[in-house]
Amino acid sequence: MLPDTLASCRVAEIKPVVSVVKIRKGDIEAAVEQAIELLGGMATITRGKERIMLKPNLVAPIPEATTKLPVMRALVRLMRNAHRDVSIGEGSAAAPPFNVRNDQTFRTSNKDLLNGLQRRVFDELGYSEFSKAQRVPLVNLHTGDLVEVNVPGALLFDKLTLHRSLTEIDLLCSVPMMKTHVLAGVTLGMKNLIGVYPGAIYQALRGNMHDMAAKIEPSATAAPIIDMVRANKLGLVVIDGSSAMEGNGPTGGTQVPMETILAGTNPLATDMVAASLMGFDPGEVSAFTWAHKVGLRPRRLEEIETRGDPLDGIRREFVRPVLVPWNSADAPLLR
Repeated sequence: MLPDTLASCRVAEIKPVVSVVKIRKGDIEAAVEQAIELLGGMATITRGKERIMLKPNLVAPIPEATTKLPVMRALVRLMRNAHRDVSIGEGSAAAPPFNVRNDQTFRTSNKDLLNGLQRRVFDELGYSEFSKAQRVPLVNLHTGDLVEVNVPGALLFDKLTLHRSLTEIDLLCSVPMMKTHVLAGVTLGMKNLIGVYPGAIYQALRGNMHDMAAKIEPSATAAPIIDMVRANKLGLVVIDGSSAMEGNGPTGGTQVPMETILAGTNPLATDMVAASLMGFDPGEVSAFTWAHKVGLRPRRLEEIETRGDPLDGIRREFVRPVLVPWNSADAPLLR
């Protein structure tokens, strides 16, 4: 059975809601609060769900390519005010010197390297200090207590290995930065779950997983994205569009001042609206196509209700990434 937070993707009669809020006077936290309020408030969104993990996009220790702390600070505060237990989990892709040496990024399943990699990313991006100040646990999703879970109707993996903490929470909240991506086209709330694949099993850079996925489709991202979404309790996506990245993301693109926060409880709908604001049609994004193949909804933007600021005043045409099939890619950063 699919998690109840994803079952709503199948209900075409009830339009999923996505909030879109412009950041005014640089107040990112206020925009996050408004986006959540437009969905009914955190207490309503998380009703019956006590333990929540926030999953930012910390692909590498590169501030301009990662989820900003003010977004996380606002979400932690809102969840604490709703009396929820909160943690932050991540499995970053790369960090020197652990799997980046002489400008070359390499795969590894070495637990010592993966632990050092994750500490470096948390430290350099300010998440370690934030964790101490806010008393929010940080979870390295690469290593530790790993368990197998079944994936119903799997596209690639009948079973996936996850950090046990992901099976013990009641809700996973994906908090990506709005970016383009040389493999996937865009990287948003669903794509962010590539960082849930533990490197101890699937390698840093998720190379092992991508090798297998490339046998199904050239981006080597769409099928594993959908499998991981369906294996988890993903029920809230908050997209950090305070600044975005266009061109050859997720790390080599150009900064774009979008000054926007999006939020929604339907992951596919939220990503579709965000991609539309970036100038992408749903049919251009492989992960959306594969989501539709397994019956996830919505299929069209017209099936989504948006609340907040008008989309036409925010939408811009992002510079497209030069898409590179996985089998010809030179170890790109993957989220």
